[in-house]
Amino acid sequence: MAGEEPFIFSDLSLARRLEKAEARSNVEFVEARAKASPESGAGWVEVAGAYAMYDGPASPLTQTFGLGLFGAVSPADMERLEEFFRERGAEVFHEVSPLADPGLPALLNERGYRPVEFTSVMFRTIRPGVGFAELRNENVSVRVVGRGEHELWARTAAAGWGESAELADFMLGLAQVSAKRSDALSFLAELDGRPIATGALSICEGVALLAGASTIPDGRKQGAQLALLDARLRYASERGCDLAMMCAQPGSASQRNAERQGFRIAYTRVKWHMARPAP
Repeated sequence: MAGEEPFIFSDLSLARRLEKAEARSNVEFVEARAKASPESGAGWVEVAGAYAMYDGPASPLTQTFGLGLFGAVSPADMERLEEFFRERGAEVFHEVSPLADPGLPALLNERGYRPVEFTSVMFRTIRPGVGFAELRNENVSVRVVGRGEHELWARTAAAGWGESAELADFMLGLAQVSAKRSDALSFLAELDGRPIATGALSICEGVALLAGASTIPDGRKQGAQLALLDARLRYASERGCDLAMMCAQPGSASQRNAERQGFRIAYTRVKWHMARPAP
């Protein structure tokens, strides 16, 4: 029927768009880290279409994205990727879509990898001029932070993890770098003018990647994350994006909330870890 949105299948074409969007966002993060802290050794390389990035031995960004999605991966390609991490003293992790080259799981097994984590990769279409979330609190407002407010955004994001002081400190370091990425946008939700929640947005070739969701403990259940979702999707729509994506732990509250707002699961991604070196 006229006016209906085209149905998007969870196929290889979609997986390539989604994985590239996340990879490019993380590349921007690594480049921001390298600029802010050259001594960190942060950097990235592309091998066989996969993006391998290093952001420190303990960083969740130190891994690859897109492995096997843009063509077959040879043992020589794997050796190059593994050497990238080994020479930096980091363990080797690969986030792999189930739509990647069918021969990849066998190659990973042969080289001593094992699966250690699953992630739901979700998406929804974006149409101009459409409301994306049912806002519940008129006292919550959302805005893009200004150039001098990166530290405010980072500290608000880290405060959402305040139940653990160690984790909050770690997240503060990540948030401070994230806010400085050249092409990313940091959104702040305020309740009666007080910062209570954060969200981030990266755009890559028409795909809007939503990340950085965090709400301070005493600001929860106020509708801040719904307001942040709505603001970011409207922003992406106005800039010509046709898809939005986000990632969550399978079966989590984050996944359920995303599904309530029109997101559906494209596929479940597997993180592989090199448990032992290849013979």
